[in-house]
Amino acid sequence: MRDRMNVYFPPELLKQIADLADRKNLSRSAIVEAAVASFLSPDGADRREAAFTRRLDRLSRQMQRLERDVGLTAETLALFIRFWLTVTPPLPNDAQAAAQLKGRERFEGFVEALGRRLQKGQSFLREIPEEIVRQETVGES
Repeated sequence: MRDRMNVYFPPELLKQIADLADRKNLSRSAIVEAAVASFLSPDGADRREAAFTRRLDRLSRQMQRLERDVGLTAETLALFIRFWLTVTPPLPNDAQAAAQLKGRERFEGFVEALGRRLQKGQSFLREIPEEIVRQETVGES
């Protein structure tokens, strides 16, 4: 048996309850009953804390991967710049226009190749650890 209780909600909250009830194909009473039961449940706070902890752990792992990837990208770029500056001789003035034209062509090719890789979901940063493992296994053989 159920007892009737009249409660008043702000229109915005009532709309959220009705929308959730429609999405879940439940009655508004069932939604409110589940929310109140969860609020009054002694382990409700523990479950919420555990859910937050899982989310924070996941976010921490994602941040660690981002930090690793950004660090790897910065180191790669710095190494490339150092190498390029070391091995590239300065051009004479009369060759600079042709070099700039060739540079634009190469850059356009680079951008197209990058676009193709991104469309395929390929990531150089993900390939690096795989390549390192392959080199280590070849070195151990």
